[in-house]
Amino acid sequence: MSVLKIRAALETALAAMSPALATAWENTTYTPVSGTPYQRVSMTFTEPVNTEYGRSFQQGGLFVVTLCYPQGAGPADAAARIELLRSTFYRGAAFTSDGLTTAVARTPIILAAILEGDRYLVPVQVPFLATITS
Repeated sequence: MSVLKIRAALETALAAMSPALATAWENTTYTPVSGTPYQRVSMTFTEPVNTEYGRSFQQGGLFVVTLCYPQGAGPADAAARIELLRSTFYRGAAFTSDGLTTAVARTPIILAAILEGDRYLVPVQVPFLATITS
C-alpha cells in the first residue's frame, strides 16, 4: 500500500503547517465558508520507474495544493501561503509514514491563478518521489 503511505506522509505534513488552513481533502465532503480561505488537495501519480528487476521501484508524482481565497482581496494572502508551502515542502524535504519516506523532488511549482465562482484559486504542485523496496 505504498500509495496510501505516500499520501499519508504528505497530507500529515500539510496538516501540521502553521497557521492551519481549512482543507478539502481528496474525495471528502467539504463545504467552503463564504469569505474564508481554504485549500484543496489532490494527487497525481506518475508511471513507476523500475531501476532494476524485482519488486523495487520508484514512485513519483505531484501533490497538488490548490489555494482557494476570496476574490477581490488581491494576491498577497495567497502568495504568503505559497511561501509557507515552499518552506515546508522544499526540495529535499522528506516525510515518513509507516516506514516509507517520501521526498520532495523539486521546488514546488506555482501555476497560473484562475477564478472559480467567488474564489481566486492558485494551484501549487509539489513534485515527490518515494523508493519502494518491498
